[in-house]
This record gives sequence, structure tokens and C-alpha cells, in this order.
Amino acid sequence: MNDPFEVDGIPALLAPTTGPMHAGLVFRVGHADEPLARRGITHLIEHLALFSFGVADYHYNGTTGVEHTFFHMQGAEDDIVAFLHGVCAGLHDLPMHRLATEKEILRTEENGRGEGAADALALWRHGARDYGMPGYPEWGLTGLTPDDLRAWTARYFNRQNAALWIAGSGVPAGLELKLPEGTRRPAPTPSSTLPVRPAYFAGGSDVVAWDAVVERGQSTAVFADLLKRSLFRSLRQESGLSYNVHTEYTPRAGGRALLTAVADSLPEKQEAVLGGFVDVLAAARLGRFDPAEVAVVAGRRREELGRAEEAGARLPGQVFNLLDGRPVQSLDEVLAELDTVTRDSVAAVAAAACADGLLMTPGRSEADRAGYTAAPTGSERTVEGATYPALGAPEIRLTVGETGLTLAREDSAVTVLFAECSAVLQWPDGARRFVGHDAIHVQVEPALFPNGPEVIAALDARTLPELRVPMPARGPDRIPRPPAPTPAQRPPNAVERMVIRAIRRVRGR
Repeated sequence: MNDPFEVDGIPALLAPTTGPMHAGLVFRVGHADEPLARRGITHLIEHLALFSFGVADYHYNGTTGVEHTFFHMQGAEDDIVAFLHGVCAGLHDLPMHRLATEKEILRTEENGRGEGAADALALWRHGARDYGMPGYPEWGLTGLTPDDLRAWTARYFNRQNAALWIAGSGVPAGLELKLPEGTRRPAPTPSSTLPVRPAYFAGGSDVVAWDAVVERGQSTAVFADLLKRSLFRSLRQESGLSYNVHTEYTPRAGGRALLTAVADSLPEKQEAVLGGFVDVLAAARLGRFDPAEVAVVAGRRREELGRAEEAGARLPGQVFNLLDGRPVQSLDEVLAELDTVTRDSVAAVAAAACADGLLMTPGRSEADRAGYTAAPTGSERTVEGATYPALGAPEIRLTVGETGLTLAREDSAVTVLFAECSAVLQWPDGARRFVGHDAIHVQVEPALFPNGPEVIAALDARTLPELRVPMPARGPDRIPRPPAPTPAQRPPNAVERMVIRAIRRVRGR
């Protein structure tokens, strides 16, 4: 890999490789930069910028990640030049006539993707801000206007916030990157909703998952592979409890990295999978690693890095380092760091990771006995103000005050403060959902409380315009109605079920 240089004032890296040339234009913007009320704006811009290419004879793509958005293409030099010119032109003049259509395409894409374990972990760890954004739908799409897109593009898709990589013999002739001037935007500081770690929360019934944020480096990457091997041996080979077991090492800005581990489970085996998973983590925390296996994993990583260097596959990560202001390491420097990896250095990473860990248990399983603290599912704070008992369920109370709103039932409560609100979802029938920075939400259905329309009007008056998220109309069968009078001995009515769900699943989508 050659030293960094510039193309039209944009930092760039070149790696001579064999085979077809490929190149990528990267911008330091991703999901973590989006406020919840504008969730999806970066992805939408990426789609619009690529619209003009349609069906091409060469391979191209765009990707919106947590910290970066990039446009990538593989093919002949002339095609790469045309592609990068087209991306810059598309960003300069987004095809706004495609706005409604691309929004529908993105909604369809999201509907088919579903929620993964990593998304749930991100939401519970970070809440409804920055690195928690992957855990939320692209709610902001509906209300985005052409002016919103132009402002976001000017802020993030500019020359100072970009970098380029090229894998091939050299810079293609005639390449120009016509981007506007701007400012380098550092990655946001990660937020946290976890007062105590290690922590756990109850997730789906078919998977156990865990993540941790630790210092990045080769010892961390080796630990990720060792953890996968240990989980595979324990949960698949020895006990036959899981089929799909995997781990992932994801570098982040600021010299940190995210470690993720996931194991699937049948519903009837979820407790056994959870027990085996926790046991593997406990052994890792105690540093129980075989030095010979550490050496084997480090050797395999050395081979993988060598193959990646030959194919230019290290370039994207190196360009991300450029945008993060980190040194760009040569392969020799990375291998020298890898040579310093020992059992003790891996054990130190494992101890730090386990101390920071967030565990997603299957079903309603608990992990207190394993040393994990339950993540908060309610609010310690409540507000004072006008209180409205729910129609047909007076023990359920909505309190609206000057500082926020609280929904309470018996000894459980959820609160969103207006000053700590990430978004307010607004339905045409009057329903409102206030989502707090901590991912706790309060849903207000006007038909279920006395003076409901007046309550909604008062709440709307306190809602900042930039937090409002218009939602599509709901069918009549999805709009809750006050329950009919029923005998004293009865199951929970619709109002109670709604509030119980809100309190038990405060971080649900």
C-alpha cells in the first residue's frame, strides 16, 4: 500500500493489486449521526445519488453503515471514472423527482430485513441516540423534504469529509472528484443507557447474543476468533444446542471496537444455550486460553491479512482510519502488532470485554445469578402535573407536566422528559409516541383518556418541530377504543394490555 496522497484535495490511498480495478469514495457519515426524527436520511441520499446508473454492465454499490457511507465500483478504469464522476454529480444535484419512489423502496427494503440481535443490543446499550440508531426503523423517511436532504448533503457529503481508495495499478486517467467545500465531521461520542455493566435484557426466544465495546487492536481481533471457537465447541460440537454460532469484530472511531457474539437456539433449549453461553464467557473472563490455540488463531489471522492485502480488501478500513485521524498502518506494521499478541494480552481484552458486556437472554430468561444486572425497563423519575386515569382502567394513569409525561400502573412507570426526547411519532388519528433518549417511550392514545384531544393539543404545543415524525394512517382495527364495562373478574382489557406492553417492552420498535 502506498502512502496517503490527494485527489482534488481529497485524501486517498492506493494499493497495487492484480485483477479488476476497484475503488470507493467514502464519507464520514452514517446511522450514528442521524437524530431519530430523521432516521433514514443518509440511506435515502445514498439511493438518490446512485439512481442515474440504473442497470449497468459493471458492479457498483452504495452502503450506509453506522459511521461511514461509501460508494464502491469494480471494473475498467474508464467505468470507474464515470462512476465516481456520476456519484459526485448525483450528490450535487439529487434527483428530487424520485423522492417519493425511493422512500417506498427503502420502506420495502426495511420490511424484508427485520430486526437482528445486533440491532437490539445497540438499542439497549445506547438508547435512542447515536450508536443506538441501527435498532430503530427509518421513521424519519416520511417527513423528509428536499430542503432536509440538501442541508444534510452539504453538511456531510463534501470534500473535507471524504476519502478515496483505489485498488489497482494507479489513479485512473481523467479522474476528478467535484465536491463542495465543507468541514470534517468527527464521529459522535457514544451514549449509554446502562448504569451498571455487565448487564442483560430479555430478547427473542431463538437467540442468545452479547456485545462489548473495548479497545481495538490485534489482541481484540484474536479474542473475537477465540470466542467463536469456544462457543462453537461448547454449543454445537459438544452439546448440539446451537447450529449457527458466530462472532464479529468491528472497529469504531476513537480507537474502540465492538465485539458481538450470537448463538441460535430452539425454544425448548434456550435455557441450556444461555447457560452454555454464559459459561464460555466466564471462562474467557478468567483468562482460560490455551497459548497454543492463541498462536494458531494469530497465525490464521496473519494469513487472512496477507490475502486481504493482495486483493486490496484492507483499503476500506484504512480509509476509515484516515477519516478518523488515525495512522494508516502498513501490512508489516499490522503483522508486527500481531506478533505481540500473547495469551496474557488476549486475557486482558477478555476481562475488559466481559466487564463491559451486554447480554441478550432468550425469552424471559434472567441472568442475575451469572453476575449480570438487569438493564432498566422503567423510569426512576416521574413528573408532576395533570393526571388522567385511563377509561375503564383507573389504576392506569397518564400524568402530563411542564417537564414531561409519565404513564404509570401500580408500582411501574415510564417517563419521557421533553428536554430528553429524541422523537415524537404523530398519527393522523391523534395518537402520539414520545421516545426518550434512553429509548423508553410513552404512547398516548387520545380515545383512552378523558379529554384526550385536549391532552394531545397540550402535548403538541410542547413538542419541538424538529422532533415531530408523521406516521401513516392506521386502520380502524388498529386504533384502540375505550373498553366496554365488564365484571370485576376479567382478563386485562385493551387499555391495560396496551400499558402493560408499554411498561414491559419500553424499548420495543
